[in-house]
Amino acid sequence: MNISWRTIPLLLLSLAVALPLAASEPLYVRNLGPVTGLLGLPSQRSADTEDAGDLGVALHSSLSNSYLQDSNSREYLNLDGETLRFALDLRYGLAPGWDVQLEVPWLEQSGGHLDKLIDDWHDFWGMPDGDRSKAPRDVLDYQYASTFAPGFLLDEDSSGLGDITMALNYAFFRDEDAAASIALGYKFGTGDDDKFLGSGGDDVYVALRFSGAHLSDLPLRWHGQLGYLRAGDSDLLEGIQQQDLWFAGLSLDWLLNERWSLLLQLDGNAAPTRSDITAIGDDAAILTGGVRWRFAPGWAVDASVAEDIVVETSADVSFLVSLRYSGD
Repeated sequence: MNISWRTIPLLLLSLAVALPLAASEPLYVRNLGPVTGLLGLPSQRSADTEDAGDLGVALHSSLSNSYLQDSNSREYLNLDGETLRFALDLRYGLAPGWDVQLEVPWLEQSGGHLDKLIDDWHDFWGMPDGDRSKAPRDVLDYQYASTFAPGFLLDEDSSGLGDITMALNYAFFRDEDAAASIALGYKFGTGDDDKFLGSGGDDVYVALRFSGAHLSDLPLRWHGQLGYLRAGDSDLLEGIQQQDLWFAGLSLDWLLNERWSLLLQLDGNAAPTRSDITAIGDDAAILTGGVRWRFAPGWAVDASVAEDIVVETSADVSFLVSLRYSGD
């Protein structure tokens, strides 16, 4: 059978329409800065919900590396280390348009092993490195000191259960090509804040989300979210904590064929503190690029890399892999 190149856009468009919204998901991206990453700021997700009685399961893994040292006349901050994070993400359809989501994370804070690789990468491209090449490699040192707050210090490796989150999601609009939903989430302070496994407080958030097909002949799916988080009291951030935080995101899923997608995603959040130091006192923006492989019906694996496009407001670099299954 001969297929003209002119028919390719039509074939891709038909693929985009044929794939259900649930087959398209944003990348699982969180701000993995050592401080901000402890808060309950949620990752983007599809606005569509699991069908009643269906179970969606995902395992998310991330490895992030951070280095910065900054100070002013009243404050000193050093964040040098790596965070390894796994999260089990369960979604269950309660009724048409409703699902409940449970996320159980496990974290490890350590000196890590990526410092040499990142230094060599900066050297190869002649990129500025913020003096990280002058610091000892593979050392864990999170510390903050000021004249007006107790501060924090972590210089020994730690690992364990993080802060568990539950969320109720309601898709108040659904059709073949689009969905819009509202989510109410609660993060429990189950992680040990002294070991940087949790924030030490309970957080609550509300989020509006949308998902839909691109309004053209291009095989694109869009996702977005906008939300508010009320952060619970955190001893780590005593005296500087900002408790009313916004978060937002926009994600693009380009369907190459029935098995492969390219994804590009932008995420942002408000600063977690009132500090004058950029890393914890400025709003964050993260750009992530990745690829998705749908290797079997209902199954997909994502691989992506995230960068702090507003420098120092999140981890320098994060490597992310997710394995997903949906009962749809």
